[in-house]
Parts: sequence; C-alpha cells; structure tokens
Amino acid sequence: MKHVGENVVRIEAEALRALADRLAGPMAADFQRALELLFGCRGRVVVTGMGKSGIIARKVAATLNSTGSPALYLHPVEALHGDLGMIVRGDVVLALSASGETEEILRLLATIKRLQVPLITMTCDDLAATFAGRNARSTRASTLAAAADVALDCSISKEACSLGLAPTASTTTMLALGDALAVALSEKRGFKEEDFANLHPGGKLGKRLARVESLMHSGDAVPRVNAQTKMPDVIYEMSRKKLGVTAVVDGDRLLGVISDGDLRRLLQQRGKDTLDLTAEDCMTRMPKTIGAEEFAASALARMEEMKITSLVVVDGEQRVLGIVHLHDLWGTEMV
Repeated sequence: MKHVGENVVRIEAEALRALADRLAGPMAADFQRALELLFGCRGRVVVTGMGKSGIIARKVAATLNSTGSPALYLHPVEALHGDLGMIVRGDVVLALSASGETEEILRLLATIKRLQVPLITMTCDDLAATFAGRNARSTRASTLAAAADVALDCSISKEACSLGLAPTASTTTMLALGDALAVALSEKRGFKEEDFANLHPGGKLGKRLARVESLMHSGDAVPRVNAQTKMPDVIYEMSRKKLGVTAVVDGDRLLGVISDGDLRRLLQQRGKDTLDLTAEDCMTRMPKTIGAEEFAASALARMEEMKITSLVVVDGEQRVLGIVHLHDLWGTEMV
C-alpha cells in the first residue's frame, strides 16, 4: 500500500511518454490530418464520449472553446433521443472511447456518415484486446476506429488501477491528446493573448488580462497642469484628484509628471522656496508611460520594476489618455 500512489503516477507517466513517442513517430501523420480537419471545420467541433471518456470529452470541448475553436459536448445517449440535431454539415465529430466499441457511440455513426461529417476518434484498441483475453497486440481496429476519417491511438500497456479495470492511464492519455490537439490548433489559427483575454472576461485570468483602458482614470478625473502652473496650484490639483501624481501637459501632449515623492524631495531640499517654482521646474521629464491597449498585468509589472505607483496612459503621439494607479489594480486580484 505504501507505494500505490507512486506507482499510479509512474504508470500514467509512462503512458504519456509512450503517447509522445507515437506523436513523434508513427502517429505524426494521423495527428496532422486530424489537425487539418479541425482547422478546416466551418462549424463546431462536436466532442462525444460515454462514462469516464465522456468526462474527458467535456474537458476537451471546454479547452477547444477557450482556445478559439467553437466546440460542444454531445452526450451519446441524449443524442439518441433527439440531440443528434446538434450535429450539422460543416461540423467535425471527435469521439472518445477506450474500447472503440461503445454501443451508444456506434449508434451515432449512421447519422455522422449520412451528414458527411468528418469523424476523428481516440481509442485504446490494444487495451480492448487485453480485455478480450488476448495476449498479443490487436491486429484489428475497433469498430469506431475503423469508421473514422482519422483514428488516433491512445493505447496503453495497462491501467493504473490495481485491478486493471478502472479507466486511469487511458483517460489520462485521452486528456493529454485532447490538449495537444487544442493547443496545436490554437497556434495554427494564430490565437493570441488578446484573443484569450476576449474569451475569458471573468475570473482571475480575465482580470489579469484586462486592458489598461478599462481600469484607468480618464477625462476630468485625470490631474493635469500646464508647464507654467505655480506649485501651490499643482499641489491643489494633486490633492483634489487624489492619485498622488499629476501630468504636466502642453494641450493634450505629455511634457512630464510630478508625483508625491517628487514633491517631498523638493520640500526637503528647498523648503518653502518650492512654492515659488513652476510645474516645469519640478516635473520629471520623460516619465514612464503605458498604452491604453496594453494588459493590466503589463502595467503592474512596469510599476513593480520601476518602483512607482502610477503610470500615465498615452497614445502614439504622447497625448494623455488617462492615469492608471496601483490601487486600480487591487481589484484585479493581481496585487
């Protein structure tokens, strides 16, 4: 009992290593064909599976959706009672079955063929042969794999279950192969970080990928003074807008920034004479800035690197669009 957990992980890790070897060798062409079918899909990827394979199928569909490939999960039993209407021409079906002989999925084949929908399968045909009591590797494809346009091999040497029955290593390889397809497909589509952000507006991922423009202070909320503004008025503007900083501008164009820290240092160095200066005399020229389309995570990284608490948001012509403050990022759960 002491090493059961370790052995389970080692068996599943070995199954994944064998899968990777197949992807790099004998299954490389089939994987590429499956990728081309998915890339050319004009509709949705319909993922189906029964039992534990069905649970993996749901996750594969979810991963496809979140990486830019529209997908849905079709329960094979519900499909037999009306949900087959979810499959239409232009779709691609991805069917998961360890044995390749799952009756509920095989009953879908007639409709899939009638609609001329491409079929990609993930099966463990060698495992099915073992269950059938044969010691030699299977020489015949399962019914499901034989019907496929592309059959992907998830075979394993054994399940991690001590009885060799509960789906463990087999479902692990299916999950990994589904991830491999989804990630390869997203890269082929040119799926970018901003696309991921658009599909994940909620949760911590969505917050980390929020745009600066959605968090910044803009319009009248932006503290700003011109170069000739006297320091008492600069201090008033900074206090009134409560961001601990003000932009120094010529019209809308950024000239510099004065922060609370700048003001404290000036008062230490020059005392009350500071109040006789203008904004131009006190500002930091060429301050740190950020674009409105950049990610909140990028703003946070820049603030941490420069040890500052705010960034002026500018466009390509250095016109002030807003100010993003460290406090604005607290709500994103990044701080």
